[in-house]
Amino acid sequence: MIGADLYTALPEIVLALFAMAALMVGVYGSKDKLAEPILWATAGMMVLLGLYAGSMGLEATTAFNGMYISDAFAHFSKMVILFAAAVVMVMGQSYMSAAGLLRFEYPILIALSVVGMMLMVSSGDLIAMYLGLELQSLALYVVATMNRDSLRSTEAGLKYFILGALASGLLLYGASLAYGYSGTTLFAGIISTISEDGMSLGLLMGLAFMLAGLAFKVSAVPFHMWTPDVYEGAPTPVTAFFATAPKVAAMALIARVVHEAFGAVPGDWMQIIAFLATASMFLGAIAAIGQRNIKRLMAYSSISHMGFAFVGLAAGTEQGVQAMLVYMAIYVTMNIGVFAFILTMSRDGKPVTDIDSLGQYSKAEPLRALALLILMFSLAGVPPLVGFFGKFYVLWAAVEAGMTWLAVAGVVASVIGAFYYLRIVYYMYFGEEIEPMDTVRAPVQATLLVVSAAIMVLGVINLFGIEGLAALAAEALVK
Repeated sequence: MIGADLYTALPEIVLALFAMAALMVGVYGSKDKLAEPILWATAGMMVLLGLYAGSMGLEATTAFNGMYISDAFAHFSKMVILFAAAVVMVMGQSYMSAAGLLRFEYPILIALSVVGMMLMVSSGDLIAMYLGLELQSLALYVVATMNRDSLRSTEAGLKYFILGALASGLLLYGASLAYGYSGTTLFAGIISTISEDGMSLGLLMGLAFMLAGLAFKVSAVPFHMWTPDVYEGAPTPVTAFFATAPKVAAMALIARVVHEAFGAVPGDWMQIIAFLATASMFLGAIAAIGQRNIKRLMAYSSISHMGFAFVGLAAGTEQGVQAMLVYMAIYVTMNIGVFAFILTMSRDGKPVTDIDSLGQYSKAEPLRALALLILMFSLAGVPPLVGFFGKFYVLWAAVEAGMTWLAVAGVVASVIGAFYYLRIVYYMYFGEEIEPMDTVRAPVQATLLVVSAAIMVLGVINLFGIEGLAALAAEALVK
């Protein structure tokens, strides 16, 4: 029994043991001199586990008396999380080394946060959900303040920690209400209680509090307050990590909770998620217009994009979950490309983040400028790039579910948001020429920038098969 359970949870166990072994090597070895080998080894382990997760098949199994679920939905989410974390770590290695921030604890903390994310997407129980969420969060609080000599970074990490503690309190209160009114912490037990006895007011309140706590993790309005400051204050590779893997994990967990535990009463949670979607899309689109710092701009961009992902989830259907998963995979790819570019922005050896610095950038670096143009157009949802199809899928899912008003709101928000993406393109090609940025020879970042831009163009053929995998994942979740 225990052996079968351990085998089912093998990816999490392997990564956790690897992180602890790497910690011992770092502590008893030459510490920060080993940071780079540990980072590359961690990234390699994540890629291998991502491939293993993708090969685990479609059969759904549970472990630890239903607290852990291994199904196609979890496998898809873990693949995206593991690959994104590995790529972002490798992408930021040279930046962290140059800034003197590459300590041996950095990749280990990233690995532990990923273990938490993997547990989140496989959780079938309120306790397992909270353990995964807090393991992820505690590691992220630390990496947000990796730059201890920066007042802004320290302030960002402290703000993230305090607001994160508040969100955890909301989540725990909601979970306690759900347990109190259903008599079980298992998602399967909660949905069984609802099916037999109906949705009580106490369970509804518990669901609302849990969604509020989880909305914080994806920067959904009105729980987005930490995002711009943390994105700006944290080292850029850490910001890139915040913008990718944790978002996928939190969105997958929200989908798991609403469908596995409250799938019998979609009408009770669709309204909450539709509100989060609408508020996030519009605030993210409007607030980003006045931003001059590209990292803060990307923070508001992520808020808006999480709103679009919520549109798919608000549909409450299998098609909606599929659209959300496709959207998240595309969103992660676009963000990796954009942050690969941001990592190369420097002048006189110092990082630059103001968008005015991009004036006439296309003259100095035509290929990178073209790649960023493609990514910005894709983020804006301009056809025929892959980003357009991501938005089309979620909006179409809303229309099919009878929520045409939400799809119309998404189109309006997308038009508003296009302004600040196109403004970056305008600066690069038609802006005022100023002191040029350094010509940084960063092969890893340049390659990822070009590859992600190429994916946005070539993916229009068949989305590289992501659509089919997402369909199988959605089918496993929505029964």
